[in-house]
Amino acid sequence: MSDAAMATGDMGERKGSAAEVFAAFLKLGLTSFGGPIAHLGYFRDELVVRRRWIDEKGYADLVALCQFLPGPASSQTGFALGLVRGGPLGAAAAWAAFTLPSAILLVLFAFGAAWFGGPVGSGIIHGLKVVAVAIVAQAVWGMAKNLCPDKERATIALAAVLIVVLLAGSLGQIAAIVVGGLVGLWLCRTSGEAITGHVRFPVSRAAGAAALAAFFILLIGIPIIAAAISSQGLAVFDAFYRAGSLVFGGGHVVLPLLEAEVVRPGWVSAGEFLAGYGAAQAVPGPLFTFAAYLGTVLGPEPNGLPGAAIALVAVFLPGLLLLIGIIPFWDAFRARASAQALMRGANAAVVGILGAALYNPVWTSAIVGPYEFALAITCFVLLMAWKLPPWIVVLVAAAGGVLIGSVGAAPGP
Repeated sequence: MSDAAMATGDMGERKGSAAEVFAAFLKLGLTSFGGPIAHLGYFRDELVVRRRWIDEKGYADLVALCQFLPGPASSQTGFALGLVRGGPLGAAAAWAAFTLPSAILLVLFAFGAAWFGGPVGSGIIHGLKVVAVAIVAQAVWGMAKNLCPDKERATIALAAVLIVVLLAGSLGQIAAIVVGGLVGLWLCRTSGEAITGHVRFPVSRAAGAAALAAFFILLIGIPIIAAAISSQGLAVFDAFYRAGSLVFGGGHVVLPLLEAEVVRPGWVSAGEFLAGYGAAQAVPGPLFTFAAYLGTVLGPEPNGLPGAAIALVAVFLPGLLLLIGIIPFWDAFRARASAQALMRGANAAVVGILGAALYNPVWTSAIVGPYEFALAITCFVLLMAWKLPPWIVVLVAAAGGVLIGSVGAAPGP
């Protein structure tokens, strides 16, 4: 079977239009609350069970591919499903329809945040910072159980924490992932998993190689060009592109990567950053659209709508380029024991990176007293024990922030 004919076979039987793909994913983009794991469940119900765009075996294999790669797994899965159903235009339609609803809501929040200056508004912003503590703690807990189930990977995660603490900023995070992957090649070869299924897409090896070349050219070339011509627009694109290139293990991992790129240089304040991250939990769709909020509130221009567009495209682009690039080579690549071991080590390092971010900047910026600590613990229990959706917990935290503000403003006895 030729590469150009690969869309038939295991993955799909009938083609649809880009308009059909857009309509299906717009519904998902407006209703998919709960994070990437929940998104994959929504995709299965809507596109596998109800619409029958793909069979169960093909969908499971597709999810495995997207979870292996850096980038937003649910958005990559949606992009790939659109590619299978409607070709390149279908892939673009799937990404736009799933991404834009939450991006638009977060841009509106960014524009409206400037008017949150009164007691109620500042209390809501304060609550959004606190809820980020509970949500990141939940992510660290869940990822540690899944990605660090043995002493070898737990040790890699600990080493990643130490590296990030010693080497601040994106340099420490890159070093932690590289070291984690290399140590994984040595320590993580024994827990192999069965390899089943086939991924078949209308992507030739030449197109895949071109996408991989574009990924590395942008990753290496943009910072050089930005420095040479002193372009802030290119610097913003580079910051978000680099963050999107290193996100292993789920959308929450983008938090420390983006913090290193925009807070430490002074482009966005720590308070604005955490408020936007909290707001991102209350909207449907991918967590990566947090980048649209950050692009809107950046201190140096370009910001506003141009900044949002640059940040949004830049943070998603590397994951999509990698997906297109690896598709023609996936079956052969994933069968290698060394590839599986490297990814186990890198994923364990990601747990350590996110764990370090839980302390700084999340905890240190939000938990400034006993009231905030109590609210964070309440939110954590609601997420972990009560299993409430994150958007409901965000509302609880916002109300709690208003209450804390009123208590703090009340006159003493």
